[in-house]
Amino acid sequence: MKQSIHEKYCVISGATSGIGLACMELLLSERWKVIGIGRSNGKITYLKKLLGEKYGFQNLAFCQADLSIQKEVKKAALSIKTILEEWQVDCLDGLLNNAGTVPYWQTLTPEGIDTQWAVNHLAHFLLTNELIDLLLRTSMSRIVTVSSGSHYRGKMHWDDIQLFKRYSPLKAYEQSKLANVLFTAELDKRLGDFPQIRAFTADPGLVRTNIGLKSNSPIAHLTWKVRRRGGISPEKSAEGIVFLLNDPSIQDAEEIYWKHGKAKDPNPKGLDRKDAARLWKISSTMCGIKEEKGNG
Repeated sequence: MKQSIHEKYCVISGATSGIGLACMELLLSERWKVIGIGRSNGKITYLKKLLGEKYGFQNLAFCQADLSIQKEVKKAALSIKTILEEWQVDCLDGLLNNAGTVPYWQTLTPEGIDTQWAVNHLAHFLLTNELIDLLLRTSMSRIVTVSSGSHYRGKMHWDDIQLFKRYSPLKAYEQSKLANVLFTAELDKRLGDFPQIRAFTADPGLVRTNIGLKSNSPIAHLTWKVRRRGGISPEKSAEGIVFLLNDPSIQDAEEIYWKHGKAKDPNPKGLDRKDAARLWKISSTMCGIKEEKGNG
């Protein structure tokens, strides 16, 4: 199977609303073929028709998965590979790890993992590992993970990484966003022998999305409804994220953290090599990934 010189292929998690949907539309408008991952079958059915009529049904696909559940992440990866086979390609040019959640009260997944840790970090880690071989088969590919300016206030709670003992929604969110940066730093280092692929972290800025409206707390729901008024549109935020997926000029950039198309210094904790390696090891164990000798 060969990739057409005119076509590029990308997977986006959290693609049925907000930033993910805006990125999907922007890539489709730039003639990419895009596979979106979403949790709601209703939204997927609606968007298939809406976007298919606008950009061509042959240019997009969706797979349904609850990314808080690792079995579902693996199922999504298999669905993606099946879709690519139907498109007669065996590679990917981009992976956008965008899915996120901020439950006010701690909830656990059916696998017993804190939901925020499962969605905001482990899902990205696992999906990337499941699809990495496809991303290594192109001449230039990117893995972009959406973090947040909240990571500057983040701290890794190594003795209680899922915050079972003392949960706080903001503490959990800030830690997960710091984990996004650490994950990207370690991933980019591990990919050093493959110059055709890069990993970047995107700071989307304050964006008018519905993420806070999905909270399981009425107070948090109202707080986000007020706060998001000062944010930019998902479409504006998507421009900087798609830049990281698509622009050839940054292939050799030393920086991994970017905001609105410009490199920015992250929290120094996000570049700590020992912490990055430690998080990778913990994540591998939690996702049941056997580490090869010499890694980590």
